[in-house]
Order: sequence, then C-alpha cells, then structure tokens
Amino acid sequence: MSFFARFAQNRGALIGLIILTMIILMAILAPLLYPESPWRMVQRPFLSPMEVDGFVLGTDTMGRDVAAGLMHGAWVSLLIGLVSTAVALIIGVPLGAIAGYYGGLIDDGLMRFTEFFQTIPNFALAIVLVAIMQPSVTSIVLAIAIVSWPPVARLVRAEFMSLRHREYVEAARLVGQTNSTIILRQILPNTLSPIIVLASLMVATAILLESALSFLGLGDPNVMSWGYMIGAARTVIRQAWWLSFFPGIAILLTVLALNLVGEGLDDALNPKLARQRQ
Repeated sequence: MSFFARFAQNRGALIGLIILTMIILMAILAPLLYPESPWRMVQRPFLSPMEVDGFVLGTDTMGRDVAAGLMHGAWVSLLIGLVSTAVALIIGVPLGAIAGYYGGLIDDGLMRFTEFFQTIPNFALAIVLVAIMQPSVTSIVLAIAIVSWPPVARLVRAEFMSLRHREYVEAARLVGQTNSTIILRQILPNTLSPIIVLASLMVATAILLESALSFLGLGDPNVMSWGYMIGAARTVIRQAWWLSFFPGIAILLTVLALNLVGEGLDDALNPKLARQRQ
C-alpha cells in the first residue's frame, strides 16, 4: 500500500488536510481580496458581522475590517510557524545526529547543553528573548526556534543510537565510508519519518507561541496577527464578542488541522505502529 493510500485511510488526517489547505488559500488570497493594509480604518468601530455589506465579519475597536485582519494574519502565523520550525530543525538535527552517532563525551556534552534549554519553561524563555531582541517577525522566529530545537535533538539522538550499529552501517564502515557520509547517507534518511511527524506538530506549537506572544503585546507592531487581534479585543469581549471569537477559531482550526495531519503522517510513515493502535 502506498504512502498516500495509508494517509487517506485516516479520515481525521484528510479533514485536517482540507482545513489546512483552506487556511493556506486564505493566506495566499489575502493580498488579492484585501489589497489595502489590514491596519486601515474603513468603517465606524464595532460593526457586528453582516451588519453592513462588504464587512462580513464586522469591524474592530478602530474601525478596521476583521476579515482583512484574519486573512492577513493567516500569512503571518503560517510564515512564523514554518520558518521557526525549519530553523529549529537546522539546529536540532545536526546536534542530535552528532551526539547519537559518536556517543561518549561528545554525547554527554551536547545533551547537557540541550538540557540547559529544557530547564527553562519554553514560553518564559521566548518572552525574555523577544523582549531582549525587540518585537519583530525575525526576533519571534528566532525565539520560537531557540525554545523548540531541544526535542528535535533528543529525538534524532535516540534514532541515531538505535541505528548506528545496524548491519548496513557496519558495512558502510567496512568499505571505508567516512563518518560524515555514513551520517548523511546511511543513517539520516532512515530517521526522516519521525522528524517529519515531529515537524508538523512543531508548526502547530509555534503558531500557538506566536499567538500568545502577540496577545501579550510582544508581536511585531507592523504586521497583523491573530494573537494581536485577540489581545486587542480582550477589554471589549462582552461588547464585541466577534473580535476575539473569529481569530480564536482560526487559531483553533489551524492547530487542530496540523495535529490531525501529523497523526496521519505518523500512520502513513509507520504502518506497523498504526496497526498496533487499531
């Protein structure tokens, strides 16, 4: 059975993929449907959804279009989630591979370094890093990447430790392949399945972290984000419920979709584990 057939057997994963596709389309179509800045005041404040033609989701406390902010915020959330996850993988995969392959003092030193970052709560460390570097998309990406790479390193280390003594690795050593060649061509390709699954879940966590930072006022002041929209509406939640409801639903659906897709990838890439769970 092919990878796509195994993935399609998971109905939750298909639903998640459909939701995720719709959110990606929102991000792509945002500049076309709403070419004006989402910060632009276009109507009177506190218009409720569908109250005036052209403002499907109403307006916020400053008279800005909620739908425009929601669609432009999708681009920001997905961008930060994907880029921060990529940076975390760039940091965590090499460190975990080196620690797992060589072992000994190298492994001990790298794991102690990893544990240093894990002793501090992720969200607290992200707040400190963003505050030090000044809130911007770049600082948020770096902060989320810095707090996200330790689990990647530990996962890759465990995979390398279980694979480094396999027959094909020993055969590669016997024919004279260098350590770097063995790591990159023999072992790393066999660890990609759990890394891909973890990466999909990390994107969801990164989006939640970015939303939480923006909610606290530590987001980039020049870009619209879902977390900022919720934070700006928290003082008028009884008066204007839609201002926090719609971005909250967007965050919920995005994170849910990524988790469902991650579960589907896990089933498709690890069919034996999937059968055991059934």
